[in-house]
Amino acid sequence: MKAHRPTIMGTRHMVAACQYLAAEAGFRVLEAGGNAIDAGVAAGIALGVVQPEYVNFAGVAPIIVYSAVEDRVLTVPGLGPWPKGLAPDFFQKHHGGKIPSGVLRTVVPAAPDAWITALARWGTMSFGEVASSAIGFARDGFPVYPLMSQIITEHEAEYRRFASSVPIYLPQGRPPRVGEVFVQTDLAATMQYMADQEAAVVRKHGRQAGLEAAREAFYKGDIARKIVAFQKESGGLLSAEDLAEYHSGVEEPVETSFGGIRLLGCGPWCQGPSLLQAINLLDGCELKKLGHNTPGYLHHIAEAVKLAFADREAYFGDPRLIDVPIDALLSPEYARKRRQLIRSDQAWPEMPPAGDPRTLAAERGPRRAALRAETSWKAPELDTSYVCVIDKHGNVFSATPSDGSFNAPVVPGLGIIPSSRGSQNWADPRHPSGVAPGKRPRLTPNPAIAIEPGKMAMPFGTPGGDVQTQAMLQVFLNVHLFGMEAQEAVEAPRTASYSFPSSFEPHAYYPGRLNLEGRIAEATGETLARLGHKVEWWPDWTWLAGAVCTIVADKQTGVLKGGADPRRPSYALGV
Repeated sequence: MKAHRPTIMGTRHMVAACQYLAAEAGFRVLEAGGNAIDAGVAAGIALGVVQPEYVNFAGVAPIIVYSAVEDRVLTVPGLGPWPKGLAPDFFQKHHGGKIPSGVLRTVVPAAPDAWITALARWGTMSFGEVASSAIGFARDGFPVYPLMSQIITEHEAEYRRFASSVPIYLPQGRPPRVGEVFVQTDLAATMQYMADQEAAVVRKHGRQAGLEAAREAFYKGDIARKIVAFQKESGGLLSAEDLAEYHSGVEEPVETSFGGIRLLGCGPWCQGPSLLQAINLLDGCELKKLGHNTPGYLHHIAEAVKLAFADREAYFGDPRLIDVPIDALLSPEYARKRRQLIRSDQAWPEMPPAGDPRTLAAERGPRRAALRAETSWKAPELDTSYVCVIDKHGNVFSATPSDGSFNAPVVPGLGIIPSSRGSQNWADPRHPSGVAPGKRPRLTPNPAIAIEPGKMAMPFGTPGGDVQTQAMLQVFLNVHLFGMEAQEAVEAPRTASYSFPSSFEPHAYYPGRLNLEGRIAEATGETLARLGHKVEWWPDWTWLAGAVCTIVADKQTGVLKGGADPRRPSYALGV
């Protein structure tokens, strides 16, 4: 066996998620007759309970879905905007050009609306039915696992900054230890209140009206009132109007191709198009000739990532408020121009210049001012999870719910932390992802789906901040270029570049840095260093390299193959 775990195989339905209890929640729904969307929402809501260090029920939840009935892929952004009361220059005037931790990072919490939007459009079950496992995990508790204990322990001082967070995240006055039962009574009550409001309406007016009642319970009812009151008490900006008017909606995906495979992701309000652009910048035949994880192979991947992220820095932001030339950025003609900047004998020592997709120019001039490089290393905070599902009808669900719990306070009595994703904006409103009222941050979570019509479907994604698209790229190539089975593909050793400004405040930049997992040959690292990469070594296995989960559906045999990354407590379940 080439992997530590077997590839999970089935023929009926399958779920893979970054926490085993969430995978179980999704599987229960599938076994009860729910479809992939019902199961994906169940697992996604559960992740907000059983991965409380990195996911929050009131956080973000970008979703991408393939509907078998519609034969169409659509996205649910699941990302809220800044409050309308935010002045564009607020952080420059009052906080020295920084976006501080705490309530001032709050954008409209989007996940509850996103889950309900997906259920209303494609699901078959009620909110109460799909949330039942999550409610139980919150009410009755679940055993603390090692990574959860580690992260809360490392951030104990940050949790202690917020009095309302201490009773939940530091029970018994200290971080929870592995094997102790972790209970979130207030969170259970919040979700149960939404389910109860739904149930009161369903009996008279049906499922759709019930789903809307659950949504209104959060965005207009008692939950909303408590959120707004706490924001006012704490100096936050989120208003009742911001909550009441929020709807995630449904959007078209972005798309490129790799051979006969359609690769679809979320729009430039997240970093999703960077994955597609990196794929465009790579020549599959050349990569295969170089060989898996050889110095030349890893060098080309790192250089493609740098080019894609240079354009991410220059152009990505909320396309509702800024002009993002996304079609030009993903065009084959532009990729051919940008690819010329990849040298096989030399690495870019820094982030390369952005290109100009509108004129098909490899470099945009004049170059902007040099970025300030960090002198000491601090690993970026990663606060995300992932779930994917495929059902017997061929529906495909892929979602990356997120928002950690240590950089903003819990709303007393609710057990939730309204999304602190403002941390992924720039305080300078002139930046493409600079703050503005009603503007969405540029999100790192970016679920994807690959489809080869009539042959294959593959949802995939990962936690990992700026490492996400890099890990996804390597796993995609492991499967579709080197023919690896799903589990082998997610376990294979990975690399990650940090040669660009981090998406997280304070946007640290490490020119030329390239991290390699220890299972990569030492001689490979030495060759990469000679090419100009600033090579740093991770342990053999590290959660910092992401935790990709995927399901590969063979449409010709009917077999589903699931892979769940052991770098975190991920599991796949299927029959």
